[in-house]
Amino acid sequence: MDLIALEEEGMKMFQAQAHIWNHMFSYVRSMSLRCVVQLGIPEIVNNNHNQPITLSELVTKLAIPHQKTDHLYRLMRLMVYSGFFALRKVHEDEQEEGYVLTPYSKFLLKDNPTSMLPFFLVELDQVLMKPFNLMSEWFKGNDVTPFETTYKCSMWNYANENPNFNVAFNEAMASDSIIVTRLLVTKCKVVFQGLGSLVDVGGGTGTTTKAIAETFPDLKCIVFDLPHVVADLEGNTKNLDYVGGDMFDSIPKAQAVLLKWIIHDWNDEECVQILKRCREAINSRDEGGKVIIIDIVVDDKQQQGENKSIETQLFSDMVMMAHVGGRERTEKEWEELFIQSGFSHYKIAHVLGLRSLIEVYP
Repeated sequence: MDLIALEEEGMKMFQAQAHIWNHMFSYVRSMSLRCVVQLGIPEIVNNNHNQPITLSELVTKLAIPHQKTDHLYRLMRLMVYSGFFALRKVHEDEQEEGYVLTPYSKFLLKDNPTSMLPFFLVELDQVLMKPFNLMSEWFKGNDVTPFETTYKCSMWNYANENPNFNVAFNEAMASDSIIVTRLLVTKCKVVFQGLGSLVDVGGGTGTTTKAIAETFPDLKCIVFDLPHVVADLEGNTKNLDYVGGDMFDSIPKAQAVLLKWIIHDWNDEECVQILKRCREAINSRDEGGKVIIIDIVVDDKQQQGENKSIETQLFSDMVMMAHVGGRERTEKEWEELFIQSGFSHYKIAHVLGLRSLIEVYP
């Protein structure tokens, strides 16, 4: 083998090594960001009167041992590289730099109305991380999910039996709903116009439904979820009610049903059962009946590494597999569910970032 061929072979080997290392250490990004959030660094930077905060000031504010200053620098260096903080000169006529927030880290602030902090902390909680450590064991067994392999029960039963996790999980879902809801009641208002009644199936504490009810005061809205989820909850408007029940048994009658981030939690057989209950609950198509779904539609036409959003969708698919036995679906897979459930038509609008808005008609 000549020198050029050896160099090319060596380059391929080092590229493979770098690729594997990047995946091997990818957990460092999320765990480091989790550490930054738990230390309260985004809040400290945000409260620095719109001025960059230096490393030494940050050490003082955190009240950590001075000998860990260099360790904090290395943590923040990764966070700057990852785009969660930026460096700015403290004074224009000096070289000293300090940290400022970026548009990404602002979504991790506690008081931000669209904060993703509850969702971020739940997904990186050890309760939900541990099942991934047992995934290979799960593949060899008969449990439905790695979560079940880990805790000997489903995630839904675990939440029912562990109030702290249940509260944190519902807060996470509510925080996610805020961002989606803002777009729903502004850019997607036409989806709800003309409706007389709406049931939000699996609506949790009602973050999405409250906003819809306030935007459309003539629309009668119901938040429908498991009894332990909606217990003691009351509507804050005249056109909002909470109802407890099981969507696999029956769903309250309404002109339309909303399923926000629900279908991806379940396998195909369960999804068909849910969608059939939805079809029984809604009006006919002539009477404006429809099911409104907010969920991921995986774009399987993208090439490898072409789009980071696709990678994130596939990550979410693995989370569904590990935690609840559900999955993210391509348009073809969605269509098959609708046909099996007795629906005749659907349309998809890719208007919600990683997720899409799907309208399904009987």
